[in-house]
Amino acid sequence: MKGARILVIDDEPAIRRLLKLSLEAEGYDFIEASQGKDGLTAAATMRPDLIILDLGLPDIDGIAILKNLREWSNVPVIILTVKDFDIDKVTLLDAGADDYLTKPFSVPELLARIRAAIRHSQPIDMEAVFRSGDLEIDFSARTVSIAGESVKLTVTEYDILRILVRYAGKVVTQGHLLKEIWGPHAVGQTQYLRVYIGQLRKKLEKDPSHPRLIITEPGVGYRLILA
Repeated sequence: MKGARILVIDDEPAIRRLLKLSLEAEGYDFIEASQGKDGLTAAATMRPDLIILDLGLPDIDGIAILKNLREWSNVPVIILTVKDFDIDKVTLLDAGADDYLTKPFSVPELLARIRAAIRHSQPIDMEAVFRSGDLEIDFSARTVSIAGESVKLTVTEYDILRILVRYAGKVVTQGHLLKEIWGPHAVGQTQYLRVYIGQLRKKLEKDPSHPRLIITEPGVGYRLILA
């Protein structure tokens, strides 16, 4: 969304300069803060459309900032971490992060994640028709097609796909999917999910062994790619 206001909370001047140049070149309004306290103030006063948050801030732990934000705001948050930062990505998502990237990161990938997060912040009308590339889902008719060809899904396959679409562009954790589909008792049964995701890929992907629609985030969950 061109013109969206993006707040970057990061203590590294070089990262802020890079993001300022990259984001402004894409037509985004850029706001920056080098410390967590200033970032929370900017989030409250400037009301950004998206926040890019570094976990390794000097004054306040990034997770604490994220939890504070989630007490009063649903603004999309993309987390930046360094490779050796000792935190579970599932913990980040459960705390309210919309996505994450590891430093050093690719600017084109970050821009794609930004677009997906902003799109996700605008709720998908589950009564409407959803399209991503060749995939088309008519929720009112409960029909699915690929490149115009009807695809028959089981009830469970359809329910998994519906949840992935609800969070399109965002990582959905394995635990979340298992709880939604099979209930809280099934949270540890990741094999259930792998079987059904495999079946969905066989029906929806051109090359199920190299999926381009339903992507695995190793050890975390799955992401439906927005085309």
